[in-house]
Amino acid sequence: MAVAGIVAEYNPFHLGHAYHLAQTRAALGRDGAVVCVMSGHWVQRGECAAADKWTRSALALAGGADLVLELPTPWAMASAEAFARGAVGLLEATGVVDTLSFGSEEGDLEALQQAAAALDAPGYPARLRAELGRGLSFPAARQTAADCPCLSSPNNNLGVEYLRALRALGSAMTPMTVARRGAGHDSTGHMEGFASASHIRALLREGRREEAAALLPDGSLEDLGQPASLLWAERAILARLRTMEEAHWAALPDGGGAEGLPARLVRAARQACSLEEFYTLAKTRRYTHARLRRLAVGAFLGLTQEDRRLAVPYVRVLGLNERGQALLKRMKGTCALPILTKPAQARALDGPARRLFEAESRYTDLYGLCFPTPKPCGLEYTTSPVLSASAGGGAPRR
Repeated sequence: MAVAGIVAEYNPFHLGHAYHLAQTRAALGRDGAVVCVMSGHWVQRGECAAADKWTRSALALAGGADLVLELPTPWAMASAEAFARGAVGLLEATGVVDTLSFGSEEGDLEALQQAAAALDAPGYPARLRAELGRGLSFPAARQTAADCPCLSSPNNNLGVEYLRALRALGSAMTPMTVARRGAGHDSTGHMEGFASASHIRALLREGRREEAAALLPDGSLEDLGQPASLLWAERAILARLRTMEEAHWAALPDGGGAEGLPARLVRAARQACSLEEFYTLAKTRRYTHARLRRLAVGAFLGLTQEDRRLAVPYVRVLGLNERGQALLKRMKGTCALPILTKPAQARALDGPARRLFEAESRYTDLYGLCFPTPKPCGLEYTTSPVLSASAGGGAPRR
């Protein structure tokens, strides 16, 4: 059985994601399987996911995935490089994935591979430091130092990091890329019926549900329910930021201690009366909005640099169908990590794996504050993986 791996947030699962899955399945053949590594309740842009991870897993299964695994928060809410290393490492650890499929604006695997080689070239770090010294933002400095125009596009950029991760891990997975259709990442509006996830989230949070429904697979709007939003937890986050000292900021992943960023963050946190004001006060050309969001939410969650010094220590199953169950059975003989199919199995973990699961439970408890009516604590230990009725979609059950 050919098996493809896909890294995604599905925040929410939309028609563009369904197209990517369909193209991947067409390349694999009818008997192929798709394993998705999906971010949990906190995502790369430094925000809460619009819907909980079990709901998003169910929609991914209905849309063509066979097995959904969780990318833990320390890697899900990270820069592109750490995000890719964590996710590709998980797919590699399963021992069953032979193809890595990802979307890109470029749609040109050779150009992306050339960019990956440029970033791994011996002279690149010195060129990057020189460009940063000129005051450029990290993304702009990176693109200029590598001399690769394709790095200006976010999905190309992630694709390049997936390719670098494959090389760093010595993986035998074969990469393939599917050209993105319709509206670009983070754009407003839609093209050819395809819209960015950020546009769809905005529609949902503004109550424009009929407009959002036209951009989602049939029937999925009802499953999404009331979207989560940081607005509901904003004062709790600000309370945490106002108590932070420089050492606390420096201890965060990408906290910028060597760059002098913590002092700036302390000043911004003590002046700001909203998260947007905090981002505005802290932002410079060098520090992107996304990085500042990750730092603020990371502080709220209690993340530290130590949390992702090692590789992801376990495989957590969020959802599966019949084909996924067969694949999971195969993984029991190939997977290099403990596999969690039931929350109770976490109690058998020890060391870094046990600490991560317990931290993930706290992150889920804090995610529960991102709704008009807070969710109860303990959902990480009481929610089982989603089971889909059949391979290739169908109505999942919780």
